[in-house]
Amino acid sequence: MPRTRLWHSMANDSQSGSNRERQALIFGLCAVLLWSTVATGFKLGLAVVEPAQLLFLGTLVSWLLFAVLAAVRKTYAVARGEFLTVVGLGVVNPFLYYLILFEAYDRLPAQIAQPLNYTWAIALALLAVPILKQTLTRRTLAGIVVSYAGVVILLSPNPSAASTPLSTTGIGLALGSALLWASYWLYNTKCRSDPLAIMFVSFTVGLVLVAAACGLGPGWPQWTPANLLFGAWVGLIEMGVTFLLWQKALKTTAHAGRISQLIFLAPFLSMILIGTVLGETIRVTSIAGLTVIVMGLMITGIPKRDSLPVSG
Repeated sequence: MPRTRLWHSMANDSQSGSNRERQALIFGLCAVLLWSTVATGFKLGLAVVEPAQLLFLGTLVSWLLFAVLAAVRKTYAVARGEFLTVVGLGVVNPFLYYLILFEAYDRLPAQIAQPLNYTWAIALALLAVPILKQTLTRRTLAGIVVSYAGVVILLSPNPSAASTPLSTTGIGLALGSALLWASYWLYNTKCRSDPLAIMFVSFTVGLVLVAAACGLGPGWPQWTPANLLFGAWVGLIEMGVTFLLWQKALKTTAHAGRISQLIFLAPFLSMILIGTVLGETIRVTSIAGLTVIVMGLMITGIPKRDSLPVSG
């Protein structure tokens, strides 16, 4: 190839690569911005409906999304021998995980519930030892210690002002949701089935269980515009569209590790919305605790969310 043509070819490839990285950055930032709204959305929704009712609306919207996508791709069936496993995953997500998480948000300020739930990545490192037979490295252990030190700071009394005691039940539920999410993801990685088929089948199971929980508990949510808005917020932003945007970002970029670092912006952006939209007075210990938790996650190495179901 003549030098001139070779030079133009290299220039075009460089420009194409730059455009792809710019697109990946846009997709990634959009996903992070949307994820940063979910804690605020949870609290606003829980102000008008019960946890089980909000979960029903969100699960219904998300199930409709996965059903449409499965129909377009003709991907309904899971791999042979994995049906019961996927049914079990559906019991955990969306049913148990989000029901417990919403109950935690119902009892705690968003600035406390959100960072506590963010410890799922540290719980994942711990649970990978018995479930995936992995070993803990010194770096992982250091990250775990740092992150849980952040939890202690987060839950400590605010030195600058008198504050209402935090719900012990809410704290337990938030930490329990993190363990449950980590367990769900670890067992999810063992499945050979198409991820879309897994989500469609598991959300079908989850929708039935959530509907039963509503029927036996607080009753059905009213189909008001506000309730439907919060259901769409949970179902699309928390469980659906944002996950697809994140997948697109990581598939477009040639530097997945660099794009993955954007995820550390989400909890801090979320704090800004919690303070401005919800009107919570952000505690010094909340910012300090969240910062230390994220430092621990960075030391450990948070899993890339291209293969993860979305978690608030």
